Amino acid sequence: MAETGQLPTSAFARLPFVEKASLSPNGENIAGLFGVNGEQRIMMMPVLGDRSQSVGARVPDQTEVAWIRWVGDDNIIVGLTTLMPVETSRWYVSRLIGISRKTGEITKLLWDLGGQNAADVLWIPEDGSTEILVAGQGSIYESAEFWPAVYRVDVATGRQKLVERGRTGVLDWGADNSGQVRLGIAYSDRTTTSKLFYRAQGNHSLREIDRARLDVDEDLTIPFFFGEADHGYIIRELEGGRSAVVETDITTGQDVRTIYADHDVEDVVMSPDGTKLLGIWATDVDEEIVWLDPGVATAQTDLQTAAPMAKARIVSFSADLGKMLVRFSTPDNPGLLYYYDNTTGDLYQLADANPAIGSKRLSRAKLVRYKARDGLEIEGVLTTPRGRAEKNLPMVVMPHGGPWAHDELTYDYWAQFLAERGYLVLQPNFRGSTGYGVEFEKAGRGQLGFAMQDDVTAGVNWAVSQGLADPQRVCIVGASYGGYAAMWGIAKDPDLYRCAISIAGVANLRREVNDFGDSIRARLYRGQWQAMTPDFAAVSPLNAVEKIKAPLLLIHGKKDVTVDYAQSDRMYSAMKKAGKTVDLVSLPQADHYFTREADRLTLLTSIEEFLTKYNPAD
Repeated sequence: MAETGQLPTSAFARLPFVEKASLSPNGENIAGLFGVNGEQRIMMMPVLGDRSQSVGARVPDQTEVAWIRWVGDDNIIVGLTTLMPVETSRWYVSRLIGISRKTGEITKLLWDLGGQNAADVLWIPEDGSTEILVAGQGSIYESAEFWPAVYRVDVATGRQKLVERGRTGVLDWGADNSGQVRLGIAYSDRTTTSKLFYRAQGNHSLREIDRARLDVDEDLTIPFFFGEADHGYIIRELEGGRSAVVETDITTGQDVRTIYADHDVEDVVMSPDGTKLLGIWATDVDEEIVWLDPGVATAQTDLQTAAPMAKARIVSFSADLGKMLVRFSTPDNPGLLYYYDNTTGDLYQLADANPAIGSKRLSRAKLVRYKARDGLEIEGVLTTPRGRAEKNLPMVVMPHGGPWAHDELTYDYWAQFLAERGYLVLQPNFRGSTGYGVEFEKAGRGQLGFAMQDDVTAGVNWAVSQGLADPQRVCIVGASYGGYAAMWGIAKDPDLYRCAISIAGVANLRREVNDFGDSIRARLYRGQWQAMTPDFAAVSPLNAVEKIKAPLLLIHGKKDVTVDYAQSDRMYSAMKKAGKTVDLVSLPQADHYFTREADRLTLLTSIEEFLTKYNPAD
């Protein structure tokens, strides 16, 4: 039961108004995952006006929505992921559906293909027509049909036409802004090499223009944008670990000019039609996105001026960049969603991100920095419980998922819930996290379960040394990879933590990578994980149960298609067999992201009850 003055658990379990929000090209409609009657639904609705005209569809059972994109103003396509039984295993599979805004009719796209991946969208037309380019595999077995072919697919009818046959070795294709297939990326298990094939303008044949050895950490130079005269834009790693956007001659590999090098570039922001570079994601600037388009840059400045105490983040654009979805939020409040007319300067409030919290200011959060054992600087987000002195607090350290991700200084409903219950919360961005440049990310290679975990430990020690945390009252909580880190934390440092909570965590690394399948693509994925640790078994919590002293809570949804429920089930059995203190909360309807309100409430309630029992805040 929440204390007087505390927000109830249900307020934090409330689904957000919308996630994965996207404006239609004409700026008149919004598509996304909307919270409706306690569950998320795929919906399209007018931005302004009568929302009774909304069209929606349930997320197909046993799937999760990866992304949503408009095709013209009257259709969306939705990328779905699932786990499919294959012989004695379950493999990750991706599929594609189209949904009509006018009728709500769902059309399965390329579902007749039998491969793992049939949802690689290469091109969407700018003129509003409904035929897109999609690459898909025809078989899970390494036969001729295993290699992806490219199809022209009508999202309204499902009709498909083969435009590029599969080519032995080529696993990925790329198209230019006119819908022409221009790139093929090939991989070879035998030689551990990757190759880049290119089709010049006006040419019919593909020729090899680049190759890289995977066993010595070489990378292909792959353009993310095609210009004229066989030129393209790439992100080029410079000396010293920084990256820049450069224009290159694709046929020769020679750089033509530098587009942007003022800050370290991690990613780019393209216009909705993919024809213009709007901005870059930077790792060494507070604003994160540096807008290169003058009109968008001016809009960002105007929006930030309108709400100087909040962060204004442009979520989506219309095709002409004249209309925008904008989220205003602070680390201590989920914020508001607005519709901005860049031509008139008019700003329309659409919704509270979480009406149950509204404008209430919760616990303060800030960025902190501390030194790892080897001196590497680690940044994290520290949330201090409101109404409590910043001294000797009970602590929860909460490593993020991924691990190729990072936590930002933005509203986080888990961190705020824990702080509301009286806990100091540290979210460390350990080595290997994104957002801090190439060298920082590479520092995680070979260190999963080792230095990556030590960086989390160093964060706890820092908080204790600063007098912020009580060293006798520290628990570790995480989801997905963070759940792995929670379990591995109490095995690797058994005297540091009073308890641990793993939410959809990975207990057996070998089994997790086996879920990628047994194809060449799967072996490439496994190779990425193997680069993170030399021995899966040596750093898997399932194999270190005997070292664990702290009580462990496992929470997992049975409809999780990102991390198999069996991961938690087997960890629970191993802990029980070893006589350890463990609880398992199974949620029959929950997916990886707890997109049902009832499941979020069970999740948060279970966390609170476990912490109250083993690490009470008072």
